[in-house]
Amino acid sequence: MAGDRTNLDVPSGARAAIETPAAGDPRLSRLSLNQKTVDRLDLPAAVDLCARHGIPSIGLWREPVTEYGVAAAAKLVRDAGLRVSSLCRGGFLTVEDREGFRAAIQANQRAILEAAELGTDTLVMVVGGLPAGSRDLPGARERVADAIAELAPFAASHGVRLALEPMHPMFCADRGVLSTVDEAVAMAAPHPASAVGVVIDTYHVWWDPTVAAAIGAAGARIASFQVCDWVVPLPADALLGRGMMGDGHIDFRALRGMVDGAGYTGDIEVEIFNADVWAADPDATAATVKRRYVSEVW
Repeated sequence: MAGDRTNLDVPSGARAAIETPAAGDPRLSRLSLNQKTVDRLDLPAAVDLCARHGIPSIGLWREPVTEYGVAAAAKLVRDAGLRVSSLCRGGFLTVEDREGFRAAIQANQRAILEAAELGTDTLVMVVGGLPAGSRDLPGARERVADAIAELAPFAASHGVRLALEPMHPMFCADRGVLSTVDEAVAMAAPHPASAVGVVIDTYHVWWDPTVAAAIGAAGARIASFQVCDWVVPLPADALLGRGMMGDGHIDFRALRGMVDGAGYTGDIEVEIFNADVWAADPDATAATVKRRYVSEVW
């Protein structure tokens, strides 16, 4: 542990407003720490961090898992007594040329197999933006739908659900052509809820005036609930604009009430892309995550 530094909030440096929940605190039973929140840690260090802090679940990313070895990663997490809340990420399905599209399908099939081996039923799908030089947004969405139709049976046969993640509209061009929960639910609708679901990420959906109805309509399709805050001003790289819960403008309890009301009972995953959080002491980050989860989300 990092001593008194864990009593200072990350990234503000302010003194913590509440006591840090201890390992085993029942309020933490659904908490998951997404690996990206402590991006400078390798996989063993991230798993160790969660275990030491009593965070019972971890959201994994394919690149560090592949580097470590999928079977070895599954054993590492299992031996630490942790759950894998999700694997990120599949997707990037908007490729226009046939060869590239087939390669994307094959890459996602590998991701499905990795998720199954890791023991998670949730593969987060960042569906992809517009191909270079393209302005054909309807065409990009059609290709995503075609790819999901091909991948869904394969995923279902391995006990994995494709979790479509709607992303804030500012990412539509380069990362995700699905921008609202309604769009994601509509794309998932032709397939069994056990095969294709949706991600509710507070950062991406908090602004949507129809979000309450959309989450209610998603119901059993909600595969993952991710939390982080919307802080302003946004950094030059908007991807790194996610804030610690309570530092910004999102009403987490309202959104959690919607998700719980829709029937979701799974892990609540803290996923923060933020250069200042990444630069902070990981033990201080984990302690802050626990405090803010209890004070803002639980």
